[in-house]
Amino acid sequence: MAVAPLDLLDLDTLLTDEERDIRALSRRVADDRVRPYVAEWFESGATPVRDLALEFGKLGLLGMHLTGYGCAGASAVCYGLACMELEAADSGVRSLVSVQGSLAMYAIWKYGSEEQKQRWLPGMAAGELLGCFGLTEPDHGSDPANMATRARRDGADWVLTGGKMWITNAPLADVAVIWARSPEGVIGFAVPTDTPGFSAREIKHKMSLRASSTGEITLDEVRLPADAQLPSAAGLKAPLSCLTEARFGIIWGALGAARDCLSTALDYAGSREQFGRPIAGFQLTQAKLADMALELQKGFLLALHLGRLRDSTGALRPEQVSAGKLNNVREAIKIARQCRTILGGNGISGEYPIMRHAANLESVLTYEGTSEIHQLVIGEKLTGLSAFAG
Repeated sequence: MAVAPLDLLDLDTLLTDEERDIRALSRRVADDRVRPYVAEWFESGATPVRDLALEFGKLGLLGMHLTGYGCAGASAVCYGLACMELEAADSGVRSLVSVQGSLAMYAIWKYGSEEQKQRWLPGMAAGELLGCFGLTEPDHGSDPANMATRARRDGADWVLTGGKMWITNAPLADVAVIWARSPEGVIGFAVPTDTPGFSAREIKHKMSLRASSTGEITLDEVRLPADAQLPSAAGLKAPLSCLTEARFGIIWGALGAARDCLSTALDYAGSREQFGRPIAGFQLTQAKLADMALELQKGFLLALHLGRLRDSTGALRPEQVSAGKLNNVREAIKIARQCRTILGGNGISGEYPIMRHAANLESVLTYEGTSEIHQLVIGEKLTGLSAFAG
C-alpha cells in the first residue's frame, strides 16, 4: 500500500497531540483560504494580504511563538509546523506570517518599550495591523554592517534618511521596523508608515513570490519622536537576531513546499500512463521518488531536532539555524526541480503547483541569508576563522 512522503518513517509518532492539532489547523486554513485561489494570485501578482492577515490573526498564527500582547505563546515546534503547512500552499503566504511575527513583531517584542509593545503588538497579533522589517538595502544585501540609511538627532527628534529594498509587506504595512546607522551605532525604530517622508513602492514584474507583497521603502527626512526608537536594540546584533528568529520558520516552511511538490509528483506518476502502464512503476521514476522522500525525511528530522532544541534551551545558535536553512532550502529546491521532470511538460503548467513552488524557492534560497552566507557562518564556527571581508 502506498504511503504519504512523511509517513515513510512514521514521523508523526515524534509529535505530540498538541503539535498535530496545530498542524491540522494550519493545514485546514491553507486548504480553505489559500489553495483554491493561490494560482490566480500568483498569475495576477495580487493577493488579499489584509484579508489573509485577519484570518490568520483569528486563528492565533501571527506571532504565535511570542508571549503576551494577544500572542498565542506556542512552542517552536508548533510554530514550525504551521510554517510548513502554510508554505505547502505557497511560500509567499508563509512569508506574510514570518515577516509579521518573526521579524516585525519579534523586533518590537524583544527590543521595544512597553508603550511600543502595547501600541503595536495586540493589533498585529490580531492581523488588524501589518508590519514590515526594513534592513536590506539596494546596495547592501548580504552586508548590512555597511548600511547607508542614516539616523541623526535633531533636538529631541530623530531624522531618518535612506532606503530599503525587497521588503515584504512594505506597501501595505502600518508600522515599519527600520534599522539605521547613527553616531551611536546601528539602532532600530518603530516607524508609523503614515509619517511624512515615508513611502513604499510596490515592486512589480517579480517572477517569484508573486503571491506576496514586496516593496521598496524610501525615507526622505522622516522625522520621529525620541520614543519611536527601540530602546533595547543596540548594534547590528539586534537585527541579526531577528533574522535568526525568522530563519527558523524557513527551515520548516521549505519542507512544506517540497512535500507538496513530492505529493503532486506521486499522484501524477500513479495516474500518468506511458508504454501501457503508470510511470510510477518505472525504475527511474521510483529512484527519483525514493531519493526525494529520503531527503524530505532527513530535512524534517533536522527541523524537528532544532525545534526541540529551541524549546528546551530557549534559543538556537546562529550556526545551528544556518545549518537548517542551508540544508532544507537547498534540498527543497532540488526536490521541486526533480518533481517537475516527473510531470514532463505538465510540470510547467499553473494547473499544478510545482513550477510555482520552484520559482518561489529561488527567492527563499536567497532571502534572509544566501546559501553562501550560511556556508560561511558554518565554516567560521568549524574553523574559528572568519571568511567575511572587513
